[in-house]
Amino acid sequence: MIKSPFISAIFATTYIVAIASFLYYVPKRMVEEVDSVLVPIMMLSLFVLSAAVMGFLFLAKPLELYLAGERVKAFQFFGKTVAVFAAITLVIVLALVFVGKN
Repeated sequence: MIKSPFISAIFATTYIVAIASFLYYVPKRMVEEVDSVLVPIMMLSLFVLSAAVMGFLFLAKPLELYLAGERVKAFQFFGKTVAVFAAITLVIVLALVFVGKN
């Protein structure tokens, strides 16, 4: 179990970077366009997988704390995880705005 909200947020960001990189770079390497029912199946499967991974990263420890009767700690852990993730997201947005201009 992840014991730090900072680690949870970092793992969530890492997962997003990995998936986004895959979706950005893999189609560029394909020689021809894929026209198959497998494409929407893959995208929906990836969506469900992402929901499960993010649910685990954001909710597993707070739920454990909540069920152990430590409600305040549970909400604090969840809040810190969301706050750190929001800060990382803000840094990415600012980088896109200021560094992304070519």
